Amino acid sequence: MTIPTLQLNDGYDIPQLGYGVFKVPPADTERAVTEAFEVGYRHIDTAAIYGNEEGVGAAIAASGIPRSELFITTKLWNDRHDGEEPHVAIRESLDKLGLERVDLYLVHWPTPAKDNYLHAWQKLIEIRDAGLTRSIGVSNFLVPHLEKIVAQTGVTPAVDQIELHPAHQQRDITGWAADHGVRIESWGPLGQGKYDLFGLPEVRDAASAHGKSPAQVVLRWHLQKGFIVFPKSVRRERLEENLDVFDFTLSDAEMQAIDQVEPGDGSGRVSAHPDEVN
Repeated sequence: MTIPTLQLNDGYDIPQLGYGVFKVPPADTERAVTEAFEVGYRHIDTAAIYGNEEGVGAAIAASGIPRSELFITTKLWNDRHDGEEPHVAIRESLDKLGLERVDLYLVHWPTPAKDNYLHAWQKLIEIRDAGLTRSIGVSNFLVPHLEKIVAQTGVTPAVDQIELHPAHQQRDITGWAADHGVRIESWGPLGQGKYDLFGLPEVRDAASAHGKSPAQVVLRWHLQKGFIVFPKSVRRERLEENLDVFDFTLSDAEMQAIDQVEPGDGSGRVSAHPDEVN
């Protein structure tokens, strides 16, 4: 199984499909990530706030997989933006992961009420230059946040990881990202089970036509959009199913039908608005 890669704006490659450990209990993380490695995943997305970096690190250490074959992402939490805290935070994460560097480090949320995300971004640039991460990016940044950090530093994030699924497509951000060479990573790619995504006729009909599950159809939709995606599961059979999405292609009509699922008024968001997370 060869997972396709995409090139980031800094020249590094990133696997387009990975495994996300959001809400994977710390006690289950080593087992879950080990199974993900066994199935064929090489891209793992974690964060300091998830509380499971140690489990990811233990699975990496036990895997025997060459470090060069892995792509590991973690994130700077909201209360670590100020002063030299980003430098302290990345070293804590590296200690927990058992790594000398990560492949991608993200500002987890912009926390606009604190107005310190520009400082956090400046510190991530320093962290990258110090060799503690290869690439740097952001998560949950809206267009005004993106415009500010690029205007003030001249450094464009490699990725913006945002809530994205058929009911909430954030076209303003994806359009800006396309214009500026920023890759989009979809979190909550299956809507976190908070609406009947798999029951939608547009998804169900495509699944029937291709002999695939509705989840596989939605993941394929993300991939064909050019997004990086990492669904989360703690069941091996679902890990395997989520990876089995490279042997079919949705038609233009099927893609357009799923595109049109979004209500268009912002009501499809299933998690917090970035302006409200501080």
